[in-house]
Amino acid sequence: MPVELKVPEVGESITEVQIGKWHKGVGDRVEKDEGVVELESDKATVDLPAPIAGTIAKMLKQAGQTAAVGEIIGYLSAPDEATSSKETPAVGAPSSAKPNPSAPEATVAVEKKPGGQTAIGPVQPAAAAPSPAAAERPEPAPSPPADGKKPFVMPAAERALAEHGLAAADVRATGPGGRLLKEDVERHVEQAAAAAEVASPAEPAPRQAVRTKASVAAPPKSMAAERIEYPLAPRIAARGGREEEFVVMSPIRRRIAERLVEAQQAAALLTTFNEIDMSEVMALRQKHKQAYQERYGVKLGFMSFFVKASVDALKLVPQVNAEVREPHVVYHHYYDIGIAVGGGKGLVVPVLRNAEQMSFGEIELAIADFGRRAGANKLKLEELQGGTFTISNGGVYGSLLSTPIVNPPQSGILGLHAIQDRPVARDGQVVIRPMMYVALTYDHRIVDGREAVTFLKRIKETIEDPARMFLEV
Repeated sequence: MPVELKVPEVGESITEVQIGKWHKGVGDRVEKDEGVVELESDKATVDLPAPIAGTIAKMLKQAGQTAAVGEIIGYLSAPDEATSSKETPAVGAPSSAKPNPSAPEATVAVEKKPGGQTAIGPVQPAAAAPSPAAAERPEPAPSPPADGKKPFVMPAAERALAEHGLAAADVRATGPGGRLLKEDVERHVEQAAAAAEVASPAEPAPRQAVRTKASVAAPPKSMAAERIEYPLAPRIAARGGREEEFVVMSPIRRRIAERLVEAQQAAALLTTFNEIDMSEVMALRQKHKQAYQERYGVKLGFMSFFVKASVDALKLVPQVNAEVREPHVVYHHYYDIGIAVGGGKGLVVPVLRNAEQMSFGEIELAIADFGRRAGANKLKLEELQGGTFTISNGGVYGSLLSTPIVNPPQSGILGLHAIQDRPVARDGQVVIRPMMYVALTYDHRIVDGREAVTFLKRIKETIEDPARMFLEV
């Protein structure tokens, strides 16, 4: 009996995910709890673990398609099923029956039973009733073409159809016995592209929406309505020898866009700037970097200094650590600092919980761990939630100056930038110092200009004289 691969609950209020990369293909073996496929939500990317050890029998959803929580996206076959199904005769057939080499291969029939159960069984290509025999590994259920015949869709052809957003009925089958081959799909795509270029060489073909339904199991009642999904793979449109690539936006990228627009529309954002002489912090890092590396196994970076300085400034100016919850202003008496990190799917902001209680070493180790797991899309959903204030370091990418956007419902974000040697005046003399521009974007509804400038000035004073962090002055 094939084992279902269902979309699990991946977080509060998340009802739908987008299928990411399948780590295995049809026929590949997987071990129990091994990641089978990536599931992307608007908050994080998680792997769906295999419930048993076995082989991938069928993939109902391809990369780029959406699926509801609880929906079946594929099937696993246990190792013993793959062999026993080939050696055991069908129920009701004589045990001495031998396979007829001239008989056409069986396809798979799907029968909807009362109570929402689905029966899967083999059936001959002729229009006969579905056999009650136990199925071998589930095969694709092709869409019937216009001429009424049912082509047998080969696995490679099914993947090609999914990649190009096509149905089996759209493609002419030329394989033996009416089988639909991968070559048939590729030929159809090439002919369609050539026809589109000849018909309108100056304009790309319009993007066609593809209506998809689950081919083996009916979706839950909440998802019974037909969904419109866009082509799964990047689509190339030719324009007189020049190409444009159309790629579906990932859920996390869409969520980032929504939150940035929300912040611009809901808050009264304003940005103030200052510059910091990084000489003292750089000298301190240089002096203790060897001992720090040996003790903690990680380099002493600038971010731990700015986290500590931010906590100190937030205590001085609590409005920046507050948020608007109509009709109230909520002041947080704890300091959960979000650290903006570039991940594999976009910018994510994992949170340092109770940063005021963390040491420099704990902060650096946590940030390094966030960076590694963000690149591998392994951050947990709860690590991305909450936060009372955010720090974004655009300087690692070479940014000299920027106006960051707050992360709602927070009221402030500190932007760090590249360190450059610049001439500055010190005691009536022009000297060269490593300088960094810093920016504070704040919600003017609850933070006035005076508080914002005071906050940023406190950051400057603390970084230029790091001893203040330990003396708390």
